[in-house]
Amino acid sequence: MMTANLLEILKTRRSSKIATLKEPGPTSAQIQEILTIGARVPDHGKYHPWYFIVFEGDTRRTAGELLRKAYALENPDAAPAKLDYEAEQFLRAPAVIMVVSRIREGKNPLWEQYLSAGAVCHNINLAANALGFGSNWVTEWHTYSPALRSLLGLDSRDNIAGIIYIGTPSEKNEERERPSLEAITTFWTSEGQPLNKGDTYGQIGKGYPSSGIAS
Repeated sequence: MMTANLLEILKTRRSSKIATLKEPGPTSAQIQEILTIGARVPDHGKYHPWYFIVFEGDTRRTAGELLRKAYALENPDAAPAKLDYEAEQFLRAPAVIMVVSRIREGKNPLWEQYLSAGAVCHNINLAANALGFGSNWVTEWHTYSPALRSLLGLDSRDNIAGIIYIGTPSEKNEERERPSLEAITTFWTSEGQPLNKGDTYGQIGKGYPSSGIAS
């Protein structure tokens, strides 16, 4: 049975702004716990179609040189200041966890493997939050960079599902509006019934009306 504390975490979780994630970060034992919880997701066929790359301490700066090299390869006209900026991306939080979705051969659909990797990313967020840390799951240029994939040793079966920044939040997260459940939920009664698909919220990315549920 879920405890009241866990329910509260699930109801109120919110991504922290990366700029607010400061020291201290998770200890080695806490990272192990975060990854253990991250890996405990639905996984049809027991494929474990994902793996982790953890950057912490000085390795964030070392990895930053790969970011610099990858960005320079793909943007040969980039200014030195821009390369310096990109090289510092992993220094924005005390711990950075990269979740790599890896295709495993088997009879089950690839879509389910991708969904499992996404669930891993969110479990990592929840585990970090439950330990008192803030977190942010992002997909930036390096997520889709062929050069960085090669430099890190990824191959054609691998896709970066997300890069998760973890640290101690220096400020309280701002709440954001959420869709109303009535707009996105249908309690099925019969064939041909209109479905509440959430389309009343308009163009994606323009936000939700003030009637949305805060969570």
